[in-house]
Amino acid sequence: MGLISALEWLGRQGTRIAAVSVLVGLAIPPLAGALKPIFPVAIFLLLVFAFLRVDPIELRDRFRAPFLVALACFGIMVLTPLAFGFVLPHLGIERLGPGVALGLMMYLAAPPIMSSTAFAAMLRLDTALTLAVLIVCTTLTPLLAPLIVVHFAGSALHVDVAQLALRLLAILGGAFATASLLRWRLGSERIAAAKSSIDGINALLLFIFGIAAMDGVTARAAKEPLLVGSLTLVAFGIAIGIYVLTTILFWREGLKKSLALGFSSAHRNMGVMIAAAGSGLPELTWIYFAVAQFPIYLLPALAAPAVHRLMERRLPGEE
Repeated sequence: MGLISALEWLGRQGTRIAAVSVLVGLAIPPLAGALKPIFPVAIFLLLVFAFLRVDPIELRDRFRAPFLVALACFGIMVLTPLAFGFVLPHLGIERLGPGVALGLMMYLAAPPIMSSTAFAAMLRLDTALTLAVLIVCTTLTPLLAPLIVVHFAGSALHVDVAQLALRLLAILGGAFATASLLRWRLGSERIAAAKSSIDGINALLLFIFGIAAMDGVTARAAKEPLLVGSLTLVAFGIAIGIYVLTTILFWREGLKKSLALGFSSAHRNMGVMIAAAGSGLPELTWIYFAVAQFPIYLLPALAAPAVHRLMERRLPGEE
């Protein structure tokens, strides 16, 4: 019971633990380096527990607006990365160093973060829509992401389209299969009863993920603070820009839906792309991946007051 209580407490502190992990990774570089080799394992287990939390019966009820889900997924997985891919060569991003464009495209081609539904709940947005979009985008990732990344930044990636697609399929498909096997073995009722404990395990995995993601950032920031600062500004600029643009495009669907879609589109699970690409990535690609975690962890907390005020002032009759 003590272990269960501890896991439940950790689950309630999930967002704080994720933020602390980044600080720990930055403050203790040797620890970040030591945990980096198990980064792919942490990613896989995070996916397993995320899929485990999805009740197949409940999920069927989430697709009450299939056209909106399809349109949002098309925008997230196709339009956004293609638009940036064609514009990037004209923005002078290559001046920041080799590997940055690859990092940007890996981020933009990735599906929404697996914790997007939890953040949507924290912001009081449409969690049903968020979950539906997350599942569809994740399913499409092995099909679309490799083509987009290799086309726009393949020269910096030592993996071809087929290899990247197979690795993504192995990671995502393997995690889904593992979660399905656990659900079959344990039963939906036991899994539902252990929801809080699963959240605690997720928090521990996020802690490892956050620390490992910071490997090399502190040393590079001390050596080239302007470069790391520039990459951080780029990460925040892209996240905020996509959030605002997506929200405006779907504004007529209502605040809960438009803001939820904005969040899903802005915060991407680049970690699964990094894990699939394997070793040999340019150092700056990893650095960009690390700084891209900052807006993911910080923006929800910073945006919460403004989002809540908007929700309180929503139009009469809006859900």
